[in-house]
Amino acid sequence: MSEYFAGIDIGSTMTKVVIMNKGIISSTIGPTGPEQRRLANKVMEKALHEVDLPFNAITYIVATGYGRINVPFADKQITEISCHAKGVSSFFPEAKTVIDIGGQDCKGISINSGRPIDFVMNDKCAAGTGRFLEIIADALRINIEEMGEIGLEGKNPAKISNICTVFAEQEVVARLAEGVPLNDLVAGILESLANRISRMVNRLKVAKEVVITGGGAKNVGLVKALSDKLGHATVVPSEPLLTGAVGAALLGKDIAQKAIKNGLSLERKERYLKEIEIL
Repeated sequence: MSEYFAGIDIGSTMTKVVIMNKGIISSTIGPTGPEQRRLANKVMEKALHEVDLPFNAITYIVATGYGRINVPFADKQITEISCHAKGVSSFFPEAKTVIDIGGQDCKGISINSGRPIDFVMNDKCAAGTGRFLEIIADALRINIEEMGEIGLEGKNPAKISNICTVFAEQEVVARLAEGVPLNDLVAGILESLANRISRMVNRLKVAKEVVITGGGAKNVGLVKALSDKLGHATVVPSEPLLTGAVGAALLGKDIAQKAIKNGLSLERKERYLKEIEIL
């Protein structure tokens, strides 16, 4: 009989779900909204629908991310630090350092055999996060998905003196009005962001293999700038937003199999079956 495990990662800007058997059989990514409990139900329903599974076919569900407490049907809640470590290691067994650039936070994690051994996080300021890039892209009226490619074309990265999001936004608009080429402005922004992130991550003992995850990992210019600043080649998962959810599902699998091996029962939250309407 096949066993299925699910991980749901509610981040500050995006919510991710994966369902796993021997590998990933279903995944869903969508924006995080204010009604997180309803959102959790909705994305879980979508992921189950993709593979035509009822909710009670899932052996174990782990929730992670800053909104993990808002997943009422989860069997367990685990921090994103542990889940990212586990998820990254499943894709890159030799990984030693993880840099996760999310919408509203950035973290560096030292890992060993899929377990976190140390980590650092940025402060509450948006600088160093995906939100920072969104604000700058809006100010420059460019598509954030194209930002990395635009930055790679910059030959003389502009020096950006402000790291505060508000002042950096004002500075790049003023520099653009002065005639600084857009490519050089974007390259300067990415270099400034990479410098900030690398200073934070270097508080750890950075060792290869270095893996970059989160929405920021989709920005090729930022990835290159980070590699240059760290002095290490970096790798990016094929879908860098899913590593936390994958790690959550894999940790759930470990927990469930250990419980079954020791003759322990897995209590299911049957009272939520009708409530979430995904039977």
